[in-house]
Amino acid sequence: MTTDQVLIGVGLTLVLAVGSQILASRLRIPALIVLLPVGFVAGALVDDLDPQQLLGPAFSPLVSLAVAVILYDAGLGLDLRKLKGHIRRVVIRLIWIGALITWVLAAFLAMPLMGMDRRAAAMLGAILVVSGPTVVGPLLSFVRPKERLQHILVWEGSLIDPVGGILGALVFHIVDASTDRHVGSGVLKFLGSVGVGMAGGIVGAAMLWVLFRRLRLGEVLGTTAQLAAAIAVAAFCDVIREDSGLIAAVMMGLAVGNLTRLDVPARRPFFETSVSLILGLLFISISATVTPQSLRHVVLPALGLTVVLVLVVRPLVAIVSTLGTDLTRGERGLIGWMAPRGIVAAATASTFSAALVAKGIGGASKILPTTFVVIVATVTLYGLTASVVARRLGVVRPSRSRPLLVGGEPWVVDLALALKAAGLQVLMWAGLDQQRERIGEAGLELAPGELLAAAAGEGAELEGITAVYFLTAEDDFNALAATILRGSVEGSVHRVGSPRESLGVVAPFIGGEVLFGTELTGAALTRRYEDGASIVTRPADQAAPAGWDMLFLVRGDGRLDPVTEANRPLPGPGDLAVLLAPASADRPVSRPAGRP
Repeated sequence: MTTDQVLIGVGLTLVLAVGSQILASRLRIPALIVLLPVGFVAGALVDDLDPQQLLGPAFSPLVSLAVAVILYDAGLGLDLRKLKGHIRRVVIRLIWIGALITWVLAAFLAMPLMGMDRRAAAMLGAILVVSGPTVVGPLLSFVRPKERLQHILVWEGSLIDPVGGILGALVFHIVDASTDRHVGSGVLKFLGSVGVGMAGGIVGAAMLWVLFRRLRLGEVLGTTAQLAAAIAVAAFCDVIREDSGLIAAVMMGLAVGNLTRLDVPARRPFFETSVSLILGLLFISISATVTPQSLRHVVLPALGLTVVLVLVVRPLVAIVSTLGTDLTRGERGLIGWMAPRGIVAAATASTFSAALVAKGIGGASKILPTTFVVIVATVTLYGLTASVVARRLGVVRPSRSRPLLVGGEPWVVDLALALKAAGLQVLMWAGLDQQRERIGEAGLELAPGELLAAAAGEGAELEGITAVYFLTAEDDFNALAATILRGSVEGSVHRVGSPRESLGVVAPFIGGEVLFGTELTGAALTRRYEDGASIVTRPADQAAPAGWDMLFLVRGDGRLDPVTEANRPLPGPGDLAVLLAPASADRPVSRPAGRP
């Protein structure tokens, strides 16, 4: 290819990857629904987009390294100690029993439906085991299932990727060895790959431990060091033993994520950006390699395989995995209706199928287009129906807001009581023992653990937070914490304002949307409350007297709209206003929220 063709191909791939993700975010649908058809259509129309021509022999190893980064990131986010009770039992069963059932049945069905050799069918079955957090996460954020279901499906999606990658490597080695009629050597090759991968993961984790513990790397260098280590370890392991890099990446992520006293940066914006970009590039590139000719005789049989996977295999997996647990029928039903395939399936299909085609295994050329069809069909089907199914099964979290209020000042506690009285499920956090005691005495729910872990929703107890409000007396803390958590929680992040003449380090400049307006700063609220002001609630259609300040609107459907410097929500029928009433106000139609 000429230099111009390479420039056009690389530039177009980047634009399509990022543009598709932006479009998907605006449409509030999983990015895969846009990425795969865009890549397929672009690959059919523009020859310069074909990654096998752009990168040549480098394409397959680059895909392996990209998947290693994704698997490292997935392993890094897993804390195995948080799996408890029936949730742990169901997740473990979904991983090993579910993977086994899916592999066997998918391989058995692929032989007659796709016309594959049993070895190619076994490879396809192993590939179709994986799902992944990159597709499950966006679906769950849209569906909003109950917390226990959310935990189960997130853990399954995060763990099934590395398990599927290892299973795919095992099957590939066995199938590869079977062409020479030495299956035993295939098993030995796999065991060798596992050994090399585990050793590489340990070495990589030890290297990062030294970097973080001894050199105290900051946020930027810390994230770039993790990215470099994940790629380097996976690359060297693959050089020593083919396909061991994925195992090394998973082990390394799990080790770093679960090692105690390891100061891994709480925020990894560069790493998260890199993973997002890698996902987009992989989907565009891999789908561009699927030609219309390769789909011509595959689409209908692959759709038939998808139907069986969705209507028979996954429900069977859900039934077996939830036997003897306290899950309700509705919860079991949604587990049986949530198994989209994602990037690891596409990447492993792209990596392994080419090698099996070169070995002359019958039907191996159908592995990639079949996987492509299954991914598109499952993501589209679940994306369009999961929310409706969840509502029908009665396993959707209530639409009412669940705010987290950070702070323990008396006015903050009374604000929480007012919101609770309005029907909201309020969660609070405070750092001082006196403030935590005040919150407990008021009968309010107190978030456990450290603030950043709690507010970011990393603890199982805090799933479903719809907004975080920083209301402490420390303006700089509010601003910094809001900056750290922005983008890490399910909903919005707000903070109480600081005086414009403030000499704080960061408070006047950064960190979350400012609440209540320019005059109602945190210090002003505390001062007025000490002078006798109170938090009251009253119907929003009743005009508030002069001197009363509206803080929030509780909508009739339970949504919470705050007053901010940039927006003052307009009341509607059935809304409830939460107001700050002055000390001298006559309040016959309202009552103080938390004062005795």
